[in-house]
Amino acid sequence: MQAAGPLLNGNFEQAPNRSQMNGSRVTGKYAIPHWKATGFVEYIECGAKQDHMVLVVPEGRHAVRLGTDSSIEHQLSVTRGKYYSVTFSAARTCAQSEKLSVSIVPGDASGGELPVQTVYTSSGWDSYAWAFKARQGVVSLVIHHGDDQVDDPACGPIVDAVAIRTLNPPHATHQNMLINGDFEEGPYMTPGSPWGVLVPPMDEDATSPLPGWAIMSYSKVVKYIDAAHFRVPHGSRAVELVAGVEVALVQEVATVPGRSYRLQFSVGDAGNRCAASPMSVQVATAYGGKRVSYESRGTGGFVRDKLDFKAEGNSTRVVFYSTGYHTTSDSSGTLCGPVVDDVSLVSVSHPHARRLLR
Repeated sequence: MQAAGPLLNGNFEQAPNRSQMNGSRVTGKYAIPHWKATGFVEYIECGAKQDHMVLVVPEGRHAVRLGTDSSIEHQLSVTRGKYYSVTFSAARTCAQSEKLSVSIVPGDASGGELPVQTVYTSSGWDSYAWAFKARQGVVSLVIHHGDDQVDDPACGPIVDAVAIRTLNPPHATHQNMLINGDFEEGPYMTPGSPWGVLVPPMDEDATSPLPGWAIMSYSKVVKYIDAAHFRVPHGSRAVELVAGVEVALVQEVATVPGRSYRLQFSVGDAGNRCAASPMSVQVATAYGGKRVSYESRGTGGFVRDKLDFKAEGNSTRVVFYSTGYHTTSDSSGTLCGPVVDDVSLVSVSHPHARRLLR
């Protein structure tokens, strides 16, 4: 398995044999090269029409559409014990509720359901990330559409541009007790894709596509962005809080009761016309919090701030969330929000930390 990149025929440009199709529907289980199709699966070409709607293909000329209780499956060669993140694009095609889930077989969990009801870009589709820990050297990635509350069995999301990346989580240090505080380690981003990758909420035991960080929400996401297409305060990656108070970025870290700590971070905008006066992020621990405001013109920039607190327990949960809801100023309805980056936590009594804080 490659360290990062598209799966074999992950963009579905290698077409099924026409003898194993009925119109756009795939009738042969192994008709799509490198994939196994189950249920009502269609092979979609860019510009195809459904009633009066033109179907959107996220990348290239072709994609697949998953109808009611259908799935696509791809076998992966991985390294046992390693962590991986899967990225793919999805677009809704019907007015009904569409439920898309991802799982690994064999695996310890049934997988995660992705919240595809909210569209975060004006294009009509989004890229999502999902992660897992490999329990065996050969596993199967399954993307499943399981909604049975629809009138049309063909109704379901379009899926395209499936890729994978090996995750290499950094370690906490005296210089930063937080893991991946600069967000440089995260899911695969397709080169040239200007829309970022959505990281959905996860169960507490789930593997995070953003190592060290959990996304806490009922149905909303955060957006992972890169410096090639957005303004990023530090390095090449950051997180944009696009769903207001409905989602929080969280990390739990071991602390010593009675010891003082300093949390430092950057808050800004992604340079994507997300203008707001002000744009605010709530930063919190169990022992204190503050609201950090940033006057955004939507052209990039950030402020640096800090939160000092004294721990009272053996662990401290660090939380970031946007206090408001924002859309870009181009009237497209694209959801946006404040950017969080370059987060560090140090004990102010540690000699390494004292040097850093001077």
